[in-house]
Amino acid sequence: MATPPIRASFFALTDRGRTRDHNEDTFLVADLGAKAPVRESRSQELQIGERGALYLVADGMGGAAAGEVASEMAATGIYRYLIDTWQSDQQVSEDRFVHRLREAVELANLEIHNYAREHPEVRGMGTTATVAGIWHDRLYLAQIGDSRGYLVRGGEARQLTRDQSLTQRLVDVGELTEEEAEASERRNIILQALGPDALVKVDLSWQSLQRGDVLIICSDGLSTLVRRDDIAQAVQEEPDEAGVCRRLVALANDRGGPDNITVVAVRFDGEGLPAVATDAPGYHELITSAERPALQPTSAFPSTPRAVEAAPVPLPIRAGSPTALALVALAIVMGILAIALLLRR
Repeated sequence: MATPPIRASFFALTDRGRTRDHNEDTFLVADLGAKAPVRESRSQELQIGERGALYLVADGMGGAAAGEVASEMAATGIYRYLIDTWQSDQQVSEDRFVHRLREAVELANLEIHNYAREHPEVRGMGTTATVAGIWHDRLYLAQIGDSRGYLVRGGEARQLTRDQSLTQRLVDVGELTEEEAEASERRNIILQALGPDALVKVDLSWQSLQRGDVLIICSDGLSTLVRRDDIAQAVQEEPDEAGVCRRLVALANDRGGPDNITVVAVRFDGEGLPAVATDAPGYHELITSAERPALQPTSAFPSTPRAVEAAPVPLPIRAGSPTALALVALAIVMGILAIALLLRR
């Protein structure tokens, strides 16, 4: 008996913004049962097959052309690994799909890290990555950095990812409200990226889909300036995904466009999806294993955990590495905040 179809119509758009002299963002869309990814801005529709589909946004950093190199290596590396492994994997299951998705992100990180070590002119380059994999009626997200994923359902946009940023950690411990974090000058300080260190901790989450759901993946050049209500309104008022993307990019540029802007919009439909999903949109943590626990849910991001198989543990953090230094800096900030709280009493 044939599997009921799931259709995904989509559009992707990347823009330099108003102040940057080049674009370090990139996107990639792929049917994981096919051989060629989509890299251009053109309205298309996929019928998602047994191997699923991939939607990715990467926001590079590092100056000169380094950011462009990092984001492109992330996009192509993640896609290539999934094509080389998952496409021919004999074990076709939810657990295996998530396992391959996480492996792809970890190995892309190692590729970028090793390339930077071998090329001093791009030393220190890195990139965020928000990687969405669709398998059957579920969406899985692998997150590094502060690019974001949203789901629009019933006229409301909800954030599906959790930023790996300093301000998000301050929200988690109650030192900032979400509104204060959005307005903070420190909102662009991220605690993790692909490339600077040999180890990354991939934040995995999941979301059940229903007919009519719209997925929005974007770089922080959009999410810093465009609110969730703006995203929901664009989805409601624009006739198609191309209109949604163009409207959101224009809105970010109208508000200053200080960074590169990238957005992917995907609308899901078809008999393979339920009319009403069992789970509300939001951040739902994927518990990986006791050895490698995922980020814990907070009051700002409640979750319903789902357990999946563990992947091999990558190399440990090196002393003095950018990731290690960021963790030390975070510990110092948290210590100062703890002292401040005691002094207030």
